[in-house]
Amino acid sequence: MKKRIISSIVLILITIFSLICYPLFFSIVTIIILIGLYEFYYMVEKKEVRLFKLFGLVVGALIPISIFFHFQISEGWQFFLVVLGLFLLFLLELTKKEAHQPILSISATIFGIIYISWCFSFLLRIRQLEDGVMLTAFLIAITKSSDVGAYLIGKRYGKTFLLEKVSPKKTLEGSIGGFLFSLAVGSFFSIFVKNLMLIEKFFLIMILAIISQLGDLFESLIKRDCKVKDSGKIFPGMGGVLDVIDSLIFSAPTFYLYITMMRSVIIE
Repeated sequence: MKKRIISSIVLILITIFSLICYPLFFSIVTIIILIGLYEFYYMVEKKEVRLFKLFGLVVGALIPISIFFHFQISEGWQFFLVVLGLFLLFLLELTKKEAHQPILSISATIFGIIYISWCFSFLLRIRQLEDGVMLTAFLIAITKSSDVGAYLIGKRYGKTFLLEKVSPKKTLEGSIGGFLFSLAVGSFFSIFVKNLMLIEKFFLIMILAIISQLGDLFESLIKRDCKVKDSGKIFPGMGGVLDVIDSLIFSAPTFYLYITMMRSVIIE
């Protein structure tokens, strides 16, 4: 617990300073993506799948870089880059001395890029929005408070397994605690978010509280499949980068898509 508290304080301070300074925020998000991708590829290789790690890391870094510099890519160029990326992967597969699970190698490499780099990069898109600092803080507060609530309540009162086949430590009581923590913290932080209506804030808090737990469960599913306890050991008491950001991986794109697309449809 002591190690977890220290790691949490350090992460909170880094988050606050980086949110204020956008270039620092971009740098940290990019570093997190690269480490998270490396952890993901390392776990998958435990299953004796040979991945194209260098390709994945390079493409994974290009996604946040393109967002930071506001590169506008047309639909035609997007299609071309996707085809080019697949073509390069097939060429890399052909250069192997012997064929070894080529479908899994290519699929897992691409999945890592989408799951970690593409999804997590939505934090940068949110930060670029009007009032982006508060919107990003609002999202992170709701999502991470779910982790805190689930851990504290689950550790103290957890008795009923939530999904034992996915994670033997997650309990129904912890899940409810995480949800309630998200509601409480989200309601407090919503005071500082000015460009959303009250009903929207409540709706988002509810949805994000659920999706953040699904993100956590999905990463647990990956770890279970790869037979590892934690994705890494970077943060004492907490595990690796993926163990810290798993709940944000799904909630960030959900939040951004609501703000930029679904919101106008629902309001109208």
